[in-house]
Amino acid sequence: MAAKQDIRLAADIGGTFTDIVLETPGRRYSCKVLTTTASPELGVLDGIGIVLADAKLEPKAVDVFIHGTTLATNALIERKGAKTAFITTEGFRDVLETGYEKRFDHYDLMIDKPAPLVPRTRRYMLRERLAANGDVLVPLDESAIPALVKQLKADQVGAVAIGFLHAYAHDAHEKRVRDLLQPHLGDVTICLSSEVTPEIREYERFSTTCANAYVRPLMAGYLMRLRDELSRRGFRAPLFLMMSGGGLTTLETAARFPIRLVESGPAGGAILASTIARQLALDEVLSFDMGGTTAKICLLSDGEPERARKFEIARAYRDMKGSGWPVRIPVIEMVEIGAGGGSIARVDKLGRITVGPDSAGSTPGPVCYGRGGSEPAVTDANVALGKIDPAYFAGGKMALDEAGAKAALQKAIGDPLKLDGIWPAAGVTEIVEENMANAARVHAIERGKDIGACTMIAFGGAAPLHACPLAEKLGVSRIIVPSGAGVGSAIGFLQAPIAYEITRSAALNVEKFDAAKANALLKAMERDARAVVTPAIGKEKLRVIRIADFRYVGQGHEIRVTLPDGALKASDGPKLRQAFEKLYKVLYGLIIPNMEIEAVTWSVTVASTPPKVARAGKPKAAKAPSPRKQRQVYDQALGKTVSMPVYWRFDMKPGARIKGPAIIAENETSTLVGAHFQAQLDSLGYIVLEKVKGGR
Repeated sequence: MAAKQDIRLAADIGGTFTDIVLETPGRRYSCKVLTTTASPELGVLDGIGIVLADAKLEPKAVDVFIHGTTLATNALIERKGAKTAFITTEGFRDVLETGYEKRFDHYDLMIDKPAPLVPRTRRYMLRERLAANGDVLVPLDESAIPALVKQLKADQVGAVAIGFLHAYAHDAHEKRVRDLLQPHLGDVTICLSSEVTPEIREYERFSTTCANAYVRPLMAGYLMRLRDELSRRGFRAPLFLMMSGGGLTTLETAARFPIRLVESGPAGGAILASTIARQLALDEVLSFDMGGTTAKICLLSDGEPERARKFEIARAYRDMKGSGWPVRIPVIEMVEIGAGGGSIARVDKLGRITVGPDSAGSTPGPVCYGRGGSEPAVTDANVALGKIDPAYFAGGKMALDEAGAKAALQKAIGDPLKLDGIWPAAGVTEIVEENMANAARVHAIERGKDIGACTMIAFGGAAPLHACPLAEKLGVSRIIVPSGAGVGSAIGFLQAPIAYEITRSAALNVEKFDAAKANALLKAMERDARAVVTPAIGKEKLRVIRIADFRYVGQGHEIRVTLPDGALKASDGPKLRQAFEKLYKVLYGLIIPNMEIEAVTWSVTVASTPPKVARAGKPKAAKAPSPRKQRQVYDQALGKTVSMPVYWRFDMKPGARIKGPAIIAENETSTLVGAHFQAQLDSLGYIVLEKVKGGR
């Protein structure tokens, strides 16, 4: 940012908890409060009040506030957005229904697809047609607009999405329809596909535009209410929003394109993992973020998470690609599964323990919260196994009902399977860890990665409890648990750059590379991205990252290739081919000789310069602290309950070593040191768990 920000505030709204982090010179304050689902801003404001009181600071002292939220995601999944209409080219209103024109599961005769956000009765057609080169094949029928306005008013729509054929490159008709509609529709929000996602593929472009229109009234209202309430309470700091791609943007841009916020929380976690990877000089990293509702797994190489421009929301079939709505936005590539502390456990019709994807959330929450929940969740299992101290959950601010958790587990799991004692709870944790391990294996295989060669970085309220068993399943021998792990995504927000990504589709053949056309396109995109970023950071030097999606001509999928700095030259064609084929061979094990290659979509990201990271040094050996207490805890590696010493994280000095099995407790989470691991605190205060010789 333009000036040094000494006091920074971050808030991450999750499905179960809202995490707040306040960083001041020399000290960090944090807290977790239950998410107030009906009015999310209330939980944010309550948490902010707690950390400011702890730091003895007034709201006006905060220099910058960074926010991430699942509100847009939840509105899409729960279908609680605006009543939306869709206007498209005559003959194409069923694109939202036909999708990719294929079944995502060929063997399920009773397949269920998620219903489109806009039903067919609110999908309207206009006579118009532009060719791919921009020629007008059918002029826009403006005489149909008055009847369309009348119908939209009769439907009482709150949002309108407009998506015409080839508008990704030629937007004149979309803009004209908006200009004709807006004076008659008042405050109804109108979204154009040429602005939301100017890329090829009608289904994805239309789906993304409808999703943006669907959540924009809700998100714009929420963000403006939050801004006004912060102002009323004396905050003067600028408010930035975390985006799915790992960058920060202004409130105004976020309110205009809220679809870019759908994965903002997980993106913050990936940014945290990226910072730690650079601090510890880690080549290959497995980021493991497990909160109250979901678990997120992301792979990083050389300190950078993988990125993509396609994401699916509201999958009808868990973990099955194609069963949700596609949205084409910049996003950090990760796999997200319904495996969090609040994930509900049950026995299915085949007599198997299943966990998730549904979650108890914050209302009513797991049974142990004592807020009316009746179905046992993963947190209940961890309490029953002794991994969570019921008297010191969330820093002692929330007492847990251990007896209630055990009773619910026995009723839902133990009685149907004729299990008793610790085994219902042990079965739940075993299943949820196997679900996460399977998702991680598949994610790594799809990307040609050796997961066993990765260092795991575990954060989120639940991840440090499950990291050792998960690492053993994956063959990972080293785990990092950063300081503030329980609020890791919010900490990641504070490390993210101010950034904005612009994408445009334009097909260019590598064999006869038109460098002048490519340079003109990239220059215009950089100008547009700078217009978003520059007002937020002033005169600070900016980074420009340019990427193009390449494919063999005729293929339906692309590979992202980083472009060289500076103006492209016609002679760069062979270099671009070489870069593409190198990545293609890593992914598919071969290249196709004598096949033409084309760039399809271009991306330009303008970002602030990342801060320098403190490198970890080798600490001197230090004496291990005395444990605060002993607790009976179940250890998967041993297959039994043992007496474990419980250490307080802040009693440990850099260089101190602790042998497992043990627990290292702190306010927002606890780290389970498995029997086959030992823990050491490094010079940055991170817990480093390493598998000992002889461990499985």
